[in-house]
Amino acid sequence: MEEAAELPPAPPEARAVFGDRFPDAVRYAELLADAGVRRGLIGPREVPRLWERHLLNCAVLSEAVPEDVSVCDVGSGAGLPGIPLALVRPDLQITLLEPLLRRTTFLSEVVELLGLDHVTVVRGRAEEVLGKLPPVHVVTARAVAPLDRLAGWGVPLLRPYGEMLALKGDTAEEELKGARAALSKLGVERTSVLQVGAGVVDPPSTLVRCEVGESPGGVRFAAKRAKAARVSRTRRRR
Repeated sequence: MEEAAELPPAPPEARAVFGDRFPDAVRYAELLADAGVRRGLIGPREVPRLWERHLLNCAVLSEAVPEDVSVCDVGSGAGLPGIPLALVRPDLQITLLEPLLRRTTFLSEVVELLGLDHVTVVRGRAEEVLGKLPPVHVVTARAVAPLDRLAGWGVPLLRPYGEMLALKGDTAEEELKGARAALSKLGVERTSVLQVGAGVVDPPSTLVRCEVGESPGGVRFAAKRAKAARVSRTRRRR
């Protein structure tokens, strides 16, 4: 394995963004640069740009998330964007959803070490937990999949009138244009591309926001959710 570069000092913006949780943000960055690289969760070449490209890039997502809501971070990986979001927003109830054991093990260690009592780690795929996890107000995701495929996983996890926030790069507008038909079938009623983190990250982070109506995931997923809920109730009665 290629040896990781040394983690650079935190930029001044990090203190402002993370506030009193800044020491925990530093600890998380150190864990990513050490155990994260050793376990293959991030590439060693990402270490020099951990702060700007990863922690701050994800933390500024908080600008778009309403207060006191539930969040599911789909395909959380090494905890991006879920962990930085949790550090800056103690008002949120966050679920880190990730199918791979080595990643959920790392996430659980980070959550315990940093004392993130408002964060839960769940191992599984989005399609597997449908109907088993309570629907959430907001789904977040970063670098998981193209928008149309990502929406198929994330949108059904939303409660009515919830929203999916996908961190995307320069391809955001293009992806959104190509995904409109798929998004419409999934019950998405409004979409927009927005910039967050101006003055903190350069360039600002780009988000695609997908807002759903009464039927997140559309009719097909409403039936799947209802079936999963019935199965869950039957198991509890046993």
